[in-house]
Amino acid sequence: MKTNQHSTPPAVGAELMSEVEGTVQGHRDGHGFLVRDDRQPDIYLSQQEMRAVLHRDRIRARIVRYDRKGRPEGRILEILERRKSPIIGRLLHESGVWLVAPEDKRYGQDIIVPKNAIANATAGQVVAIELTEPPSMYSQPVGRVTEVLGEIDDPGMEIEIAVRKYEVPHRFSPETLAQAAALPEKIRPADRRHRIDLTDVPLVTIDGEDARDFDDAVYCEPASIGRTKKPNGWRLVVAIADVSHYVKPGEPLDEDAYERATSVYFPRRVIPMLPEKLSNGLCSLNPDVERLAMVCDMLVTAAGEVHAYQFFPAVICSHARFTYTEVAAILANTRGPEAARRAELVPHLLHLHEVYRVLLKQRVQRGAMDFETTETQIVCDENGRIEKIVPRTRNDAHRLIEEAMLAANVCSADFIARAKHPSLYRVHEGPTPEKRTLLQNYLKALGLGLSVSEEPHPKEFQAIAAATKDRPDALQIHTMLLRSMQQAIYTGTNAGHFGLAYEAYTHFTSPIRRYPDLLVHRVIKALLTGKRYHLLSGKFEEAPKVRQAGKAKHGPNQEMEHWEAAGAHCSANERRADEASRDVEAWLKCRYMREHLGEEFAGTVSAVTGFGLFVTLDALYVEGLVHITELGGEYYRFDEARQELRGERSGIRYAIGARVRVQVSRVDLDGRRIDFRMVREGEDDASRLRARRERGASGDAGDELSRVKAADRAAKAATKGKARGGKSAHPVKAAKSTARKAASRGSKRR
Repeated sequence: MKTNQHSTPPAVGAELMSEVEGTVQGHRDGHGFLVRDDRQPDIYLSQQEMRAVLHRDRIRARIVRYDRKGRPEGRILEILERRKSPIIGRLLHESGVWLVAPEDKRYGQDIIVPKNAIANATAGQVVAIELTEPPSMYSQPVGRVTEVLGEIDDPGMEIEIAVRKYEVPHRFSPETLAQAAALPEKIRPADRRHRIDLTDVPLVTIDGEDARDFDDAVYCEPASIGRTKKPNGWRLVVAIADVSHYVKPGEPLDEDAYERATSVYFPRRVIPMLPEKLSNGLCSLNPDVERLAMVCDMLVTAAGEVHAYQFFPAVICSHARFTYTEVAAILANTRGPEAARRAELVPHLLHLHEVYRVLLKQRVQRGAMDFETTETQIVCDENGRIEKIVPRTRNDAHRLIEEAMLAANVCSADFIARAKHPSLYRVHEGPTPEKRTLLQNYLKALGLGLSVSEEPHPKEFQAIAAATKDRPDALQIHTMLLRSMQQAIYTGTNAGHFGLAYEAYTHFTSPIRRYPDLLVHRVIKALLTGKRYHLLSGKFEEAPKVRQAGKAKHGPNQEMEHWEAAGAHCSANERRADEASRDVEAWLKCRYMREHLGEEFAGTVSAVTGFGLFVTLDALYVEGLVHITELGGEYYRFDEARQELRGERSGIRYAIGARVRVQVSRVDLDGRRIDFRMVREGEDDASRLRARRERGASGDAGDELSRVKAADRAAKAATKGKARGGKSAHPVKAAKSTARKAASRGSKRR
């Protein structure tokens, strides 16, 4: 008996025809989803339903059916709220009609602009548009231009688009700028009150070459722990910029910082959480100037355990600004030129390295996960275009600072948890039941004899990683381990950090660029003075001396609700910052790869899906898609348990870590997508061209490059013609026409 496509599974049938509220999430193919407020599975919205709404509108919908996999489909009942933020896109002029094609394809519809509402924009320019009429089932949305960003090829335009596309706050309020301008240039005598003077302690900063703000400074010396007089451990001092001294609750600086919640990092540009006077000046621990700091002073045993710690406000003076490269060179050769230049500080660096090694040993015993991944750095030219992409190599200097910061963060979490004071924790939970089952099936399919338990511990993951590190498929296994875990978040409820194997963990070490760290500083300061910090009012109040015995809490804890809301806000803005950064990097990489159309590269499969393979190129560190139709003339089946594609006739398998050779076949700048085609051994140029014709392609990648360049020239010429007042074709149409002519000429030559 055939199964009806829209049959209702018994497990979900009870929800049929129920009404739910949530936010619309559009898809570039025209359909969409309702992301439910109750965090239940998303509801599919057809193209027909999406005609009356736009991406990020809030709606109420009814579940009307389920597909054969039990996924719900909805019908829109009511539009609760229209998204009012500007939409970014290219202004186009087609058949006498002005319209804007949204840069974010999830909006799904072009926006009509009346002739008198285009401001001073010209065709082809990037603009911000405000809706004046929402879409309906029978009409497109209408809007007006509110800002002209410039030409698409202007340097930095991709960043200007991203900050608006993802609604990243990028302009400080006049009140914030005025408050920052009124701050002193250096610390004042009044700022020193109730602080310990550590200016004689040779603290140093260790950061990347391109760092401009310095949150943290470190120092280490041998120490005696217990009754012995002989050093048997280390004193580790971590000094963190005291941003909370200058950024007070409720003031404009604080309101702007909370709205941003984090600094956003792009190639060649940073959108800071705090104005530059604070982030690069008054709060930055620059060398040879006195700064205010919050200090975590720790005693670390030879076993790598923190024996004792204390927090206190201090005045410090960084004795040097080191780079990771410089410190790594000194540690590798204490008699080299780098060490000779910093001779007086070399012993302290060696002590830092010693405490790092015992902390690392303790990390291994704890079972914390430590997977080596390849991170890349984009190097841009003066116009902001990619010059090259290089791998970031982590050395002992990076790890040294990382372990020192982890120790200070753990101490701050322990200090707050012991005092039972509300705060924000950095929580990283283990795999969900679904991801755990997927991982268990994957490990079973590989026949490794290794698996994870129903209540997995980080040690199990680390043991699997260690046992498989020398296997040819180690990359695939480690990738699956990483993907099985949940995303780290900020929350007021301490649930531990699975990846680092900590029972309590928070962020204390970067208050210049992360708002949660600023909140943690305020909580610690309150505890040091015997007070409590109230998030809603921003006040420091006297802590109650005695609790009434047997007094129960009635109703929801309002204070905890505020902390949870702050955690959700900071987590969401962290994700927003990551998405904006990735969007800019993807745009730059697409632009970069347009210069490599038709070229062949060796690469490694970095992900496998039911629709194809993602391949990362060895030489360029750029990822692209080999669609399943490009794998050859046979049917490939996706094996979810093994996470591989397998040819049914040939038995060829593609899994993460597989080595392949590909050709760059297509670059979609608007869609941020790079397509590859597989190149097989012994395949000559003629067979490649023949294969392309068989798949219905209009020429090879060389012709594609010619068409792209011709289209660019045509678009620019059309835009210039329009600006001169002459009658010209719409740039997109002109580009398409030129591309068709180029394709026609290419086919005639063949």
